[in-house]
Amino acid sequence: MATALSTTSVFCWRNQQLTHISPSSQTLCHSSLQNGTLRTVAASASKDINRESEKCSSLLVNRRTVLASGVSLLGFPGESLAVVEQGFLAGRIPGLSEPDEQGWRTYRRPDEKSGGHGVGWSPIIPYTFRVPQEWEEVPVSIADLGGTEIDLRFANSKEGRLFVVVAPVFRFADNLGDNTTIEKIGPPERVINAFGPEMIGENVEGKVLSSSVAEHEGRTYYQFELEPPHIFITATAAGNRLYLFGVTGSGLQWKRHYNDLKKISDSFRVV
Repeated sequence: MATALSTTSVFCWRNQQLTHISPSSQTLCHSSLQNGTLRTVAASASKDINRESEKCSSLLVNRRTVLASGVSLLGFPGESLAVVEQGFLAGRIPGLSEPDEQGWRTYRRPDEKSGGHGVGWSPIIPYTFRVPQEWEEVPVSIADLGGTEIDLRFANSKEGRLFVVVAPVFRFADNLGDNTTIEKIGPPERVINAFGPEMIGENVEGKVLSSSVAEHEGRTYYQFELEPPHIFITATAAGNRLYLFGVTGSGLQWKRHYNDLKKISDSFRVV
């Protein structure tokens, strides 16, 4: 496996644009976990430093602080899974199809669904995946540990859970443009080393059991299996965003439902 990227990247937003403060700037940065939400705060030491910081494209802070806090996207806020009813009364736009002959349903992110990364960002390109009919959507709130980049969660208490991260590609580099591909972001090893820690809350070194590259309708997908914790991760890019699809479960769920969890993971597509 390729050498992991430097683990010094946590990001914040300024005027709806990614802001980079160079390590040489005398800027005070800190991260804190408050009410289940990771907050990154940057305070400029002077107006001159502030003007300099606005010329850059990403905020660098030691990621070890984040990983040490145990923040991970694998869990859910609270102890119970509050299922979202598939109807407009629940404040959600239904995205699930009726079950097919095998009892599986297809989820497609509705075009009308709200979300995004602020003014100036294009709409999120829809994605799809398939789940057994007993799986249901789980609400995503502002208190979610994944913040605004967690676009969706699904779960079944007996089988496992999944989540979708939709992140601006400028988190990775500032020269990828508005129609990027996963290949432009980097090879599989670079992508999993950079984003895997944010998915599982710890370094991925020695945890990647397998990786593969698949192509569907002209779009490339990187697929990984990690252990521990048990998780499938699928990564791709479209427009100006990176898509990360995680499917996970406990040890017992992984043992009993491995094939279905793998089938869910393999079904992920960006339209």
